This record gives sequence, C-alpha cells and structure tokens, in this order.
Amino acid sequence: MKSLDGLTTLRFYPSGDPRRRLFALLFFTALLIIWNILGYTVLGFEQAWAHPIAGLVTAIAMQFLLEIVDARVNGRSYRFLGGAVALMSFLPPAIIPGLACAMLLYPNVHIGPVVFASALAIASKVIFRAPVAGGRTQHIFNPSNLGIVVTLLLFPWVGVAPAYHFTENITGLWHWLIPGLILISGIVIHSQFTGRLPLCLAWMGGFIIQACLRNILFGGYLLASLAPMTSAAFIIFTLYMIPDPATTPINSRRQLAFGFSVAIIYGFLQVMHVVFGLFIALGVVCAIRGLSLHLHRAGIFSRLTAPQYFLPKAAASGDD
Repeated sequence: MKSLDGLTTLRFYPSGDPRRRLFALLFFTALLIIWNILGYTVLGFEQAWAHPIAGLVTAIAMQFLLEIVDARVNGRSYRFLGGAVALMSFLPPAIIPGLACAMLLYPNVHIGPVVFASALAIASKVIFRAPVAGGRTQHIFNPSNLGIVVTLLLFPWVGVAPAYHFTENITGLWHWLIPGLILISGIVIHSQFTGRLPLCLAWMGGFIIQACLRNILFGGYLLASLAPMTSAAFIIFTLYMIPDPATTPINSRRQLAFGFSVAIIYGFLQVMHVVFGLFIALGVVCAIRGLSLHLHRAGIFSRLTAPQYFLPKAAASGDD
C-alpha cells in the first residue's frame, strides 16, 4: 500500500523522518508483544491464548492481502520485499492492531469478534481515507480503535477487557512500577519521536475539566470521575491509542483541539450513560477530522471563511 500510505504517513511525523516512524512502530510493537506475554504469564489477562494469536494472524494476513492487491492495481513492487528493513517497516502496522484488539476486547470464549475486529482494523486503512497535502490521501481512523468500536456496537454481548486485569496478579510496589514504566516510556516516545505530547496533555487536561464540570453540573463524585486516570488501562489509552501519528494532526494547536475534543465528547457520553465512552469518543473525533479534511479539499471551508462572509460587500471587494 505504498501508493496509499508509504510516504504519506511520514508527513505526520516531525520533519517527515522515516527513522522516527520506524523506531516508534518497533517500540509499540515490542511493547505490545512483551505486554501480552507478561499479561498471560504474570499480570492476569483473562482472555484465552487463542485470542492474541487469532488477532495477530488475521491482521498480518489482511495486511499482506491488501498490499498485494494494491501493488498489482498500481503496478508497483510489494512493500514487504527489499530486505529486513522493508519487512520490519511493513509488519508493525499489522501486529499492533492485531494484538491491541485481542488485548482490549473481551468476547468470552469466542474468537470470531477478535478476528472481525482485527480484519476491520486493517481494512479501515483502505476504506476510510481523506485527502491531505500533495494530492495524497491518508486513513482517518485509528485502526485498533475503529475495530474495537464497531465490534462492540455490532456484537452487544462483547465487552472490553476489565481494567484490573492489566495488574491483577501483582502486588505491592509493582502496582506503581508497571504503570510508571509505561507512562515514562510513552512520554519519551511522543516527545522525541512522534511529536504528539501536546495531544496527550490536552486529552488529560480535558479529562480533568470534564470531570469537574460533571461534578458541578450534576453532582457526581469528583474522585470517582477522576479514578480512571489511575489505571494502567487509561495510561495505555492515553499514550498508545489516542496519539496515533497517522490519524492525528501534527500541528500543535490542532493537537490540543483534537485531544480536548475527545475529552469533551467522552464527558458528554458519560452524562448520556453511553458505555465504552473512551473508544467511541475517539472514533467520533477521528470521523469529524476526516470530514473536515474532505470539506477543506472541496473548498467549503475556504468559501465560508472568505472576506465577503465577514466584511461589508464593498470592503470584501477591495473598494474604498
């Protein structure tokens, strides 16, 4: 899918540096692999071993399938050919959603929902796209998040993995060390390699603000509204799902708007008693961003912000 993603994705990394993209992808991949191994052996993951295996196999197979189809349609070579570096760059975007969907969904003993979520996560990168600079297009949804949201909506008997199982079987200081390591490593990655630290900070600040507003307006217990921020699951969502470089703005001010918008929509969903608010809020903001990119390309925004809409007719035309 080089014609779709290749160099286009680099536009969303600082300085368009492919080394930063590769390092971030390899880090996220390694973290998820280690997290799953420790999760099933030490931490207390409650899904079956078959779930991450099914998610991984499905995502990788879908990635290869779509790559082969796209390469043949566009008459180019396959991106997974060309040595170890090419393969290392090709596989992580499939491994990450495959493991993430399996880790965050809880379909009981069923494997089908994990397969569906992983396949949709990869396919969404081809199905849902929006125009960006240079006449190219880019996928707009975080693949893992979209796969999870659609699965939760289509299969109401599927839930999300309980937050406690990320640290269920550890005690004492480890309750703080493991989330702390994830937090510190995520901050380093986003400050040095992806440039998405402003987005993470805006999301956390917005989360605190919406919790305070809910407390003031509806009398909710403030500490209960803020309690999710203390969990490892919240840290993972904050540092490894919301700030996906390929589907979020690179401009700092737009990052602030993106992160804050996710928090505000989450607060609204909580008030409306909508479950799975974190995932749905992110999906909604990604959809709004994608729509705005289409409207911008169509010239809708430029016409709405033209001088004649805000100035008297004579001033807009340049007459004195």
